[in-house]
Amino acid sequence: MIRRLGTFVLALWLAAAPAAAQDADRAKKEAAAEQRLSTLRQQIRAITAEQREGEGERAAASRDLRAADAKVNESVRALRRTEAAIATSEIELQRLQEQQATLEAGLSQQREALATLVRSAYALGRHEQLKLLLAQDRMADLARVLAYHRYFQADRQQRITGLISELRELAAVATQIDDQRQVLEAARSRQQADLAELEKQRGERAAVLATLEASFKDRAARLAALGRDEKAVLRLLEQLRDAVADIPRLVDDTRPFASRRGQLGRPLAGTVLAAFGGRLPDGRGSDGLLIAGTAGAEVRAVAPGRVAFSDWLKGYGLLTIVDHGDGWMSLYAFNDALLKDVGDWVRAGDPLATVGSSGGQGRPALYFELRRNGQPQDPKPWLR
Repeated sequence: MIRRLGTFVLALWLAAAPAAAQDADRAKKEAAAEQRLSTLRQQIRAITAEQREGEGERAAASRDLRAADAKVNESVRALRRTEAAIATSEIELQRLQEQQATLEAGLSQQREALATLVRSAYALGRHEQLKLLLAQDRMADLARVLAYHRYFQADRQQRITGLISELRELAAVATQIDDQRQVLEAARSRQQADLAELEKQRGERAAVLATLEASFKDRAARLAALGRDEKAVLRLLEQLRDAVADIPRLVDDTRPFASRRGQLGRPLAGTVLAAFGGRLPDGRGSDGLLIAGTAGAEVRAVAPGRVAFSDWLKGYGLLTIVDHGDGWMSLYAFNDALLKDVGDWVRAGDPLATVGSSGGQGRPALYFELRRNGQPQDPKPWLR
Protein backbone atom coordinates (compact mmCIF):
# COMPACT_ATOMS: atom_id res chain seq x y z
CA MET A 1 0.00 0.00 0.00
CA ILE A 2 2.79 2.42 0.99
CA ARG A 3 4.70 1.50 -2.18
CA ARG A 4 1.60 2.20 -4.33
CA LEU A 5 1.10 5.57 -2.61
CA GLY A 6 4.73 6.51 -3.21
CA THR A 7 4.42 5.55 -6.89
CA PHE A 8 1.26 7.69 -7.22
CA VAL A 9 2.92 10.73 -5.61
CA LEU A 10 5.96 10.31 -7.89
CA ALA A 11 3.69 10.15 -10.96
CA LEU A 12 1.92 13.34 -9.90
CA TRP A 13 5.25 15.11 -9.43
CA LEU A 14 6.53 13.96 -12.82
CA ALA A 15 3.31 15.19 -14.48
CA ALA A 16 3.47 18.57 -12.75
CA ALA A 17 7.16 19.20 -13.44
CA PRO A 18 6.81 19.80 -17.24
CA ALA A 19 3.83 22.12 -16.65
CA ALA A 20 5.80 24.14 -14.11
CA ALA A 21 8.76 24.30 -16.49
CA GLN A 22 6.47 25.48 -19.32
CA ASP A 23 4.99 28.20 -17.09
CA ALA A 24 8.46 29.39 -16.12
CA ASP A 25 9.59 29.37 -19.76
CA ARG A 26 6.46 31.29 -20.82
CA ALA A 27 7.01 33.89 -18.10
CA LYS A 28 10.64 34.27 -19.18
CA LYS A 29 9.63 34.78 -22.83
CA GLU A 30 6.93 37.32 -21.87
CA ALA A 31 9.44 39.28 -19.77
CA ALA A 32 11.93 39.26 -22.67
CA ALA A 33 9.21 40.39 -25.12
CA GLU A 34 8.22 43.23 -22.79
CA GLN A 35 11.86 44.31 -22.53
CA ARG A 36 12.20 44.29 -26.34
CA LEU A 37 8.98 46.31 -26.63
CA SER A 38 10.29 48.89 -24.14
CA THR A 39 13.51 49.15 -26.15
CA LEU A 40 11.50 49.49 -29.37
CA ARG A 41 9.50 52.39 -27.96
CA GLN A 42 12.68 54.16 -26.90
CA GLN A 43 14.10 53.68 -30.39
CA ILE A 44 10.94 55.05 -32.02
CA ARG A 45 10.98 58.09 -29.72
CA ALA A 46 14.58 58.77 -30.70
CA ILE A 47 13.73 58.36 -34.39
CA THR A 48 10.75 60.71 -34.03
CA ALA A 49 12.87 63.36 -32.30
CA GLU A 50 15.49 63.10 -35.03
CA GLN A 51 12.85 63.29 -37.73
CA ARG A 52 11.33 66.46 -36.29
CA GLU A 53 14.75 68.05 -36.08
CA GLY A 54 15.42 67.22 -39.72
CA GLU A 55 12.02 68.47 -40.87
CA GLY A 56 12.46 71.87 -39.34
CA GLU A 57 10.17 71.18 -36.40
CA ARG A 58 11.48 74.37 -34.79
CA ALA A 59 10.00 76.43 -37.61
CA ALA A 60 7.04 78.46 -36.37
CA ALA A 61 4.58 77.04 -38.90
CA SER A 62 5.21 73.38 -38.06
CA ARG A 63 5.45 74.03 -34.32
CA ASP A 64 2.19 75.98 -34.09
CA LEU A 65 0.27 73.56 -36.30
CA ARG A 66 1.56 70.52 -34.42
CA ALA A 67 0.61 72.07 -31.06
CA ALA A 68 -2.92 72.78 -32.31
CA ASP A 69 -3.30 69.24 -33.68
CA ALA A 70 -2.00 67.80 -30.40
CA LYS A 71 -4.71 69.61 -28.43
CA VAL A 72 -7.42 68.23 -30.72
CA ASN A 73 -5.90 64.75 -30.38
CA GLU A 74 -6.06 64.91 -26.57
CA SER A 75 -9.63 66.26 -26.60
CA VAL A 76 -10.81 63.47 -28.90
CA ARG A 77 -9.10 60.81 -26.77
CA ALA A 78 -10.66 62.26 -23.59
CA LEU A 79 -14.08 62.21 -25.25
CA ARG A 80 -13.64 58.59 -26.32
CA ARG A 81 -12.59 57.58 -22.79
CA THR A 82 -15.70 59.28 -21.41
CA GLU A 83 -17.94 57.61 -23.99
CA ALA A 84 -16.43 54.21 -23.12
CA ALA A 85 -17.16 54.89 -19.43
CA ILE A 86 -20.75 55.82 -20.32
CA ALA A 87 -21.20 52.59 -22.29
CA THR A 88 -19.87 50.55 -19.35
CA SER A 89 -22.15 52.40 -16.91
CA GLU A 90 -25.18 51.85 -19.13
CA ILE A 91 -24.48 48.10 -19.32
CA GLU A 92 -24.14 47.91 -15.53
CA LEU A 93 -27.33 49.94 -15.05
CA GLN A 94 -29.23 47.61 -17.39
CA ARG A 95 -27.94 44.57 -15.49
CA LEU A 96 -29.07 46.03 -12.17
CA GLN A 97 -32.49 46.93 -13.57
CA GLU A 98 -32.95 43.38 -14.90
CA GLN A 99 -31.96 42.02 -11.49
CA GLN A 100 -34.45 44.37 -9.86
CA ALA A 101 -37.24 43.24 -12.21
CA THR A 102 -36.47 39.58 -11.47
CA LEU A 103 -36.55 40.16 -7.71
CA GLU A 104 -39.79 42.15 -7.93
CA ALA A 105 -41.44 39.44 -10.02
CA GLY A 106 -40.50 36.80 -7.45
CA LEU A 107 -41.68 38.91 -4.55
CA SER A 108 -45.04 39.75 -6.14
CA GLN A 109 -45.82 36.01 -6.36
CA GLN A 110 -44.85 35.45 -2.75
CA ARG A 111 -46.49 38.44 -1.05
CA GLU A 112 -49.69 36.55 -0.33
CA ALA A 113 -47.69 33.58 0.96
CA LEU A 114 -45.75 35.97 3.19
CA ALA A 115 -48.99 37.40 4.59
CA THR A 116 -50.31 33.89 5.25
CA LEU A 117 -47.11 32.87 6.99
CA VAL A 118 -47.12 35.97 9.17
CA ARG A 119 -50.73 35.36 10.16
CA SER A 120 -49.91 31.72 10.92
CA ALA A 121 -46.96 32.73 13.07
CA TYR A 122 -49.17 35.21 14.91
CA ALA A 123 -51.81 32.52 15.52
CA LEU A 124 -49.13 30.18 16.83
CA GLY A 125 -48.31 32.79 19.38
CA ARG A 126 -51.93 32.61 20.62
CA HIS A 127 -51.62 29.04 22.02
CA GLU A 128 -52.35 27.19 18.76
CA GLN A 129 -49.72 24.62 19.68
CA LEU A 130 -51.42 23.95 23.07
CA LYS A 131 -54.76 23.40 21.37
CA LEU A 132 -53.23 20.86 19.02
CA LEU A 133 -51.65 18.95 21.93
CA LEU A 134 -54.82 18.82 23.99
CA ALA A 135 -56.76 17.51 21.02
CA GLN A 136 -54.70 14.29 20.92
CA ASP A 137 -55.85 11.14 22.83
CA ARG A 138 -52.85 8.85 22.41
CA MET A 139 -49.20 9.38 23.26
CA ALA A 140 -48.04 8.16 19.82
CA ASP A 141 -50.29 10.67 18.08
CA LEU A 142 -49.07 13.37 20.43
CA ALA A 143 -45.39 12.69 19.57
CA ARG A 144 -46.16 12.66 15.85
CA VAL A 145 -48.05 15.97 16.06
CA LEU A 146 -45.19 17.58 17.98
CA ALA A 147 -42.68 16.42 15.36
CA TYR A 148 -44.84 17.65 12.45
CA HIS A 149 -45.42 20.92 14.21
CA ARG A 150 -41.68 21.50 14.70
CA TYR A 151 -41.00 20.79 11.03
CA PHE A 152 -43.84 23.06 9.96
CA GLN A 153 -42.68 25.84 12.27
CA ALA A 154 -39.06 25.56 11.06
CA ASP A 155 -40.22 25.65 7.42
CA ARG A 156 -42.34 28.72 7.99
CA GLN A 157 -39.51 30.48 9.78
CA GLN A 158 -37.08 29.62 6.95
CA ARG A 159 -39.46 30.95 4.29
CA ILE A 160 -40.10 34.15 6.22
CA THR A 161 -36.34 34.64 6.65
CA GLY A 162 -35.79 34.01 2.93
CA LEU A 163 -38.44 36.53 1.91
CA ILE A 164 -37.02 39.14 4.25
CA SER A 165 -33.57 38.49 2.76
CA GLU A 166 -34.96 38.99 -0.77
CA LEU A 167 -36.57 42.26 0.32
CA ARG A 168 -33.24 43.44 1.67
CA GLU A 169 -31.50 42.38 -1.57
CA LEU A 170 -34.10 44.29 -3.57
CA ALA A 171 -33.50 47.39 -1.45
CA ALA A 172 -29.73 47.03 -1.96
CA VAL A 173 -30.18 46.73 -5.74
CA ALA A 174 -32.39 49.82 -5.77
CA THR A 175 -29.62 51.73 -3.95
CA GLN A 176 -27.03 50.47 -6.47
CA ILE A 177 -29.28 51.61 -9.33
CA ASP A 178 -29.49 55.10 -7.84
CA ASP A 179 -25.70 55.20 -7.41
CA GLN A 180 -25.14 53.98 -10.98
CA ARG A 181 -27.52 56.61 -12.34
CA GLN A 182 -25.51 59.28 -10.56
CA VAL A 183 -22.28 57.88 -12.06
CA LEU A 184 -23.89 57.89 -15.50
CA GLU A 185 -25.15 61.45 -15.17
CA ALA A 186 -21.69 62.59 -14.05
CA ALA A 187 -20.15 60.87 -17.08
CA ARG A 188 -22.67 62.50 -19.41
CA SER A 189 -21.91 65.90 -17.92
CA ARG A 190 -18.22 65.18 -18.47
CA GLN A 191 -19.03 64.17 -22.05
CA GLN A 192 -20.64 67.55 -22.68
CA ALA A 193 -17.57 69.28 -21.25
CA ASP A 194 -15.31 67.11 -23.45
CA LEU A 195 -17.37 67.99 -26.53
CA ALA A 196 -17.18 71.69 -25.71
CA GLU A 197 -13.40 71.42 -25.22
CA LEU A 198 -13.04 69.56 -28.53
CA GLU A 199 -14.95 72.24 -30.43
CA LYS A 200 -12.81 74.89 -28.74
CA GLN A 201 -9.59 73.12 -29.76
CA ARG A 202 -10.82 72.66 -33.33
CA GLY A 203 -11.66 76.36 -33.45
CA GLU A 204 -8.19 77.27 -32.17
CA ARG A 205 -6.63 74.98 -34.79
CA ALA A 206 -8.67 76.64 -37.54
CA ALA A 207 -7.47 80.03 -36.32
CA VAL A 208 -3.84 78.86 -36.35
CA LEU A 209 -4.25 77.51 -39.88
CA ALA A 210 -5.89 80.74 -41.06
CA THR A 211 -2.97 82.73 -39.64
CA LEU A 212 -0.48 80.43 -41.38
CA GLU A 213 -2.36 80.65 -44.68
CA ALA A 214 -2.26 84.44 -44.51
CA SER A 215 1.48 84.36 -43.96
CA PHE A 216 2.21 82.28 -47.09
CA LYS A 217 2.85 84.31 -50.20
CA ASP A 218 1.87 81.49 -52.56
CA ARG A 219 1.25 77.73 -52.76
CA ALA A 220 4.96 76.99 -53.11
CA ALA A 221 5.67 78.76 -49.82
CA ARG A 222 2.89 76.80 -48.12
CA LEU A 223 4.20 73.48 -49.40
CA ALA A 224 7.70 74.39 -48.31
CA ALA A 225 6.43 75.13 -44.78
CA LEU A 226 3.84 72.38 -44.33
CA GLY A 227 4.36 69.87 -47.14
CA ARG A 228 6.02 66.50 -46.82
CA ASP A 229 9.64 65.80 -47.63
CA GLU A 230 9.73 62.51 -49.53
CA LYS A 231 13.37 61.85 -48.67
CA ALA A 232 12.66 62.39 -44.98
CA VAL A 233 9.67 60.02 -45.18
CA LEU A 234 11.76 57.31 -46.84
CA ARG A 235 14.43 57.69 -44.18
CA LEU A 236 11.81 57.41 -41.44
CA LEU A 237 10.27 54.26 -42.94
CA GLU A 238 13.66 52.61 -43.27
CA GLN A 239 14.53 53.41 -39.66
CA LEU A 240 11.18 52.09 -38.47
CA ARG A 241 11.59 48.86 -40.45
CA ASP A 242 15.01 48.28 -38.91
CA ALA A 243 13.69 49.01 -35.41
CA VAL A 244 10.83 46.48 -35.57
CA ALA A 245 12.69 43.80 -37.53
CA ASP A 246 13.68 41.72 -34.47
CA ILE A 247 10.32 41.92 -32.68
CA PRO A 248 8.49 38.55 -32.89
CA ARG A 249 4.99 38.44 -34.38
CA LEU A 250 2.17 38.04 -31.89
CA VAL A 251 -0.93 37.91 -34.10
CA ASP A 252 -3.04 34.90 -35.01
CA ASP A 253 -3.15 35.62 -38.75
CA THR A 254 0.45 35.18 -39.93
CA ARG A 255 -0.18 34.92 -43.69
CA PRO A 256 2.40 36.89 -45.72
CA PHE A 257 1.16 40.34 -46.73
CA ALA A 258 1.88 39.62 -50.39
CA SER A 259 -0.80 36.89 -50.35
CA ARG A 260 -3.48 39.42 -49.36
CA ARG A 261 -3.71 41.19 -52.72
CA GLY A 262 -7.35 42.02 -53.42
CA GLN A 263 -8.39 40.97 -49.90
CA LEU A 264 -7.62 44.01 -47.71
CA GLY A 265 -10.50 45.73 -45.98
CA ARG A 266 -10.96 49.44 -46.58
CA PRO A 267 -9.48 51.72 -43.93
CA LEU A 268 -12.51 54.03 -44.24
CA ALA A 269 -15.77 53.93 -46.16
CA GLY A 270 -16.11 57.10 -48.22
CA THR A 271 -15.67 58.84 -51.54
CA VAL A 272 -12.16 58.85 -53.00
CA LEU A 273 -11.17 62.49 -53.45
CA ALA A 274 -7.74 61.76 -54.92
CA ALA A 275 -6.57 58.44 -56.34
CA PHE A 276 -3.04 57.06 -56.60
CA GLY A 277 -1.08 59.21 -59.05
CA GLY A 278 -3.61 62.05 -58.86
CA ARG A 279 -3.41 65.43 -57.16
CA LEU A 280 -4.17 66.30 -53.56
CA PRO A 281 -6.10 69.52 -52.82
CA ASP A 282 -2.87 71.38 -51.99
CA GLY A 283 -1.37 70.48 -55.37
CA ARG A 284 0.95 67.70 -54.20
CA GLY A 285 0.99 64.39 -56.01
CA SER A 286 -0.95 61.57 -54.34
CA ASP A 287 1.03 58.46 -53.43
CA GLY A 288 -2.09 56.83 -52.04
CA LEU A 289 -5.80 57.49 -51.60
CA LEU A 290 -7.47 60.55 -50.10
CA ILE A 291 -10.83 59.37 -48.76
CA ALA A 292 -13.53 61.79 -47.59
CA GLY A 293 -14.88 61.11 -44.10
CA THR A 294 -16.78 62.50 -41.16
CA ALA A 295 -14.74 63.95 -38.31
CA GLY A 296 -14.56 61.36 -35.54
CA ALA A 297 -15.23 58.31 -37.74
CA GLU A 298 -12.94 55.37 -37.02
CA VAL A 299 -9.97 54.59 -39.26
CA ARG A 300 -9.26 50.84 -39.33
CA ALA A 301 -6.21 48.70 -40.00
CA VAL A 302 -6.28 47.02 -43.42
CA ALA A 303 -4.26 43.99 -42.24
CA PRO A 304 -2.61 42.57 -39.10
CA GLY A 305 0.62 44.15 -37.97
CA ARG A 306 2.48 46.16 -35.35
CA VAL A 307 2.15 49.92 -34.89
CA ALA A 308 5.57 51.30 -35.78
CA PHE A 309 4.75 55.02 -35.57
CA SER A 310 2.00 57.00 -33.84
CA ASP A 311 2.74 60.72 -33.75
CA TRP A 312 2.62 63.98 -35.68
CA LEU A 313 4.68 64.25 -38.87
CA LYS A 314 5.12 67.24 -41.12
CA GLY A 315 3.02 66.89 -44.26
CA TYR A 316 0.95 64.05 -42.74
CA GLY A 317 -0.41 65.56 -39.52
CA LEU A 318 -1.31 62.96 -36.89
CA LEU A 319 -0.02 59.78 -38.48
CA THR A 320 -0.15 56.06 -37.70
CA ILE A 321 2.16 53.64 -39.52
CA VAL A 322 1.57 49.87 -39.27
CA ASP A 323 4.35 47.44 -40.13
CA HIS A 324 3.00 44.26 -41.78
CA GLY A 325 6.33 42.49 -42.24
CA ASP A 326 8.35 41.66 -45.38
CA GLY A 327 8.92 45.37 -46.03
CA TRP A 328 5.19 46.24 -46.22
CA MET A 329 3.78 49.21 -44.31
CA SER A 330 0.46 51.07 -44.36
CA LEU A 331 0.18 54.78 -43.50
CA TYR A 332 -2.92 56.55 -42.15
CA ALA A 333 -2.64 60.37 -42.11
CA PHE A 334 -4.56 63.62 -41.37
CA ASN A 335 -6.23 62.07 -38.30
CA ASP A 336 -7.78 64.00 -35.41
CA ALA A 337 -6.75 61.38 -32.82
CA LEU A 338 -4.39 58.40 -32.65
CA LEU A 339 -5.84 55.43 -30.73
CA LYS A 340 -2.86 53.04 -30.72
CA ASP A 341 0.63 53.35 -29.29
CA VAL A 342 3.95 52.28 -30.75
CA GLY A 343 4.45 48.53 -30.31
CA ASP A 344 0.74 47.66 -30.19
CA TRP A 345 -0.31 44.66 -32.26
CA VAL A 346 -3.45 45.16 -34.33
CA ARG A 347 -5.71 42.83 -36.28
CA ALA A 348 -7.39 43.64 -39.57
CA GLY A 349 -10.30 45.97 -38.87
CA ASP A 350 -9.03 47.24 -35.50
CA PRO A 351 -9.56 51.01 -34.94
CA LEU A 352 -6.29 52.92 -35.32
CA ALA A 353 -7.38 56.55 -35.33
CA THR A 354 -10.28 58.92 -35.94
CA VAL A 355 -10.83 60.91 -39.13
CA GLY A 356 -9.79 64.54 -38.98
CA SER A 357 -8.01 67.38 -40.72
CA SER A 358 -4.64 67.56 -38.97
CA GLY A 359 -1.51 68.71 -40.75
CA GLY A 360 -3.18 71.80 -42.19
CA GLN A 361 -5.97 70.13 -44.18
CA GLY A 362 -9.11 72.00 -45.14
CA ARG A 363 -11.65 69.20 -44.62
CA PRO A 364 -11.93 65.90 -42.68
CA ALA A 365 -10.44 63.08 -44.74
CA LEU A 366 -8.10 60.10 -44.49
CA TYR A 367 -4.92 59.96 -46.51
CA PHE A 368 -3.93 56.30 -46.90
CA GLU A 369 -0.71 54.95 -48.37
CA LEU A 370 0.60 51.45 -48.94
CA ARG A 371 4.38 51.10 -49.21
CA ARG A 372 6.81 48.28 -49.89
CA ASN A 373 10.41 48.89 -48.85
CA GLY A 374 9.49 52.56 -48.60
CA GLN A 375 8.16 52.82 -52.17
CA PRO A 376 4.49 53.84 -52.69
CA GLN A 377 2.18 51.18 -54.14
CA ASP A 378 -1.24 51.71 -55.70
CA PRO A 379 -3.67 50.58 -52.93
CA LYS A 380 -6.58 49.95 -55.30
CA PRO A 381 -5.59 46.40 -56.46
CA TRP A 382 -5.02 45.41 -52.84
CA LEU A 383 -8.37 46.52 -51.44
CA ARG A 384 -11.52 44.43 -51.63
